[in-house]
Amino acid sequence: QVLLVESGGGLVQAGGSLRLSCTASGRSFRSGAMGWFRQAPGKEREFVASMKGGSTPYADSVKGRFTISRDNAKNTVYLQMNSLKPEDTAVYYCAAGMSLITASLRNGAAYAHWGQGTQVTVTS
Repeated sequence: QVLLVESGGGLVQAGGSLRLSCTASGRSFRSGAMGWFRQAPGKEREFVASMKGGSTPYADSVKGRFTISRDNAKNTVYLQMNSLKPEDTAVYYCAAGMSLITASLRNGAAYAHWGQGTQVTVTS
């Protein structure tokens, strides 16, 4: 059974930083995709960033502020979030999958495994 566990969320003032972590157990995603999505209250889930091989797409809204990275030895993906804005407030979900092609990295439906989510709240 695959399990994704996120950590690192919290409350931060605008302009601050947070680092999210997501560790997978049950199988290795070394050759697969790991990424982050978020869902704000009353809104649909949206893509944030993902990594597979040399591909690291970002949502336009976070480009230049967020950085995704992976430690394949630890089966862990990170999301460093800088210059946070109130509109970044959301539950952040880690996602992982093995059967994604580069063109589908932004598509949440393409990921087979999801974490439980971690709350990020940015105050103004």
